[in-house]
This record gives sequence, structure tokens and C-alpha cells, in this order.
Amino acid sequence: MTVELLAQWMKQSKTTVVLTGAGMSTESGIPDFRSQSGWWQNIDPRTVATTDSLLKNYAMFREFYQMRIQALKKCAPHKGHHILADLEKRGLISLIATQNVDQLHQQAGSKKVAELHGNIMTARCQKCNKPHAKEQFLNNAICTYCSGKLRPNVVLFGETLPMEAWNRSLNEIQNADLVIVIGTSLEVYPVNQLPQMAKGRLVYINLDQSSDSGQFDLVLEGTAGEILAELDEALEGYSKG
Repeated sequence: MTVELLAQWMKQSKTTVVLTGAGMSTESGIPDFRSQSGWWQNIDPRTVATTDSLLKNYAMFREFYQMRIQALKKCAPHKGHHILADLEKRGLISLIATQNVDQLHQQAGSKKVAELHGNIMTARCQKCNKPHAKEQFLNNAICTYCSGKLRPNVVLFGETLPMEAWNRSLNEIQNADLVIVIGTSLEVYPVNQLPQMAKGRLVYINLDQSSDSGQFDLVLEGTAGEILAELDEALEGYSKG
């Protein structure tokens, strides 16, 4: 089974949803912090990106997220992001539900995006929840309303997902004719449950195959950029509407 079959399914589908994970962003140069040299080399980000760290070790929490935000300044959407944005414009994608917090989909031009894990480009106060500029967090400021601790608008381990993004994604996936999962290992709960909610066809695109890939109707092995470029070519400029 090939990319040509996926192109055929997309043409037939009335509603197509794309679910993306970290593998969608690695081609944009998003650093893998676990393999970085220096202070973070022996620290698992999963021990820092927690509500416990925010409350009890704020200096380390803040430094970790400041580093992540600064690193993103060097990153830009790759061809796969731009292809997905173009497919949306052509009426072939109704929603991108993403686990990524980098907003690269929006930078590439995608308008219909549900951020399941929030985004790192905006900030808020942990105490009073008032919004703040990302620059205030980078500059070690405190909340201008209550003097609370500032934090990025990401979902930390131990927090629930934003209900609006979750409900929108769940509803679209349940009603979609086609769901394309790109660049996720399907290990993070509860997003890994979303493909199981689909009633339509399921496609999995990833460089490394998940143990859950058996639930999919079509599995394509490769990077997001490579496979999406092949898909774009197979669609030959096809559009709906």
C-alpha cells in the first residue's frame, strides 16, 4: 500500500483530520533536549515539565522553558508544515490536532489548529491565570496583577488538557472519514486514545513505527516531510470546493 492510496482516500473523504506529534517538528530543528550537552544532558525533561517542579523548583522550571523558547527562535516550519497548510486551503484538511507547542503549523499558514498541549509562545500567571507576554517570562518578571509566578501556556505533566481543544479534536475525529496521524509514538495519554475514537479510515505516518500501528488501515514509514511531499505530488494540485 502506498502514498497513492492515501491520495485516493483524501479525494474521497468529506472530512479529513490530521493529528501531529513531536516527529512533525524534528525536521524543523527542534532540539531533542535529552541528548543536549551541558546541564540538561542528564535531566529528563519529564521531571522538569511538571506542576511539582513549577511549585517547588521554579528556578529550574523557568530556566528549562526559557531555554526551549530561545531555541525555537532558530527554527522554522519545514516543507511538511507548508504542505499541510496548503492542503487546508485546498479543502482537503478540516483540522490539525497537534501535541506540539511550537506553533509551527500556524507559522506555515494553517488556520484550523487545535493545540492539545497548549503553546509555548504565550504565558500566564500560575496563580491568577492572567495572560502575560512571553517576553515577561523570558525576563524573569512576576505577575503584574498578583505577583505570582509566570509560566508558558503549555500543558504540564499532572495537568488536564484544554477542554476546548480536546472536545474540538474528539468531535472532528469521531466524524471524520479519514484521520492521518503523523510523527507521534502514541505513548502520551490521553491523546493516544484519539485514533481509537475514529470511525473512518486511519493512516499512520512516522519514521519509527509504534506498537499500536496495527490499528491503522495504512502505515507509511518515513519522515513527515518526505511522505507529505510524496502525497502532495500524488494529489497533483487536486482541490475541493
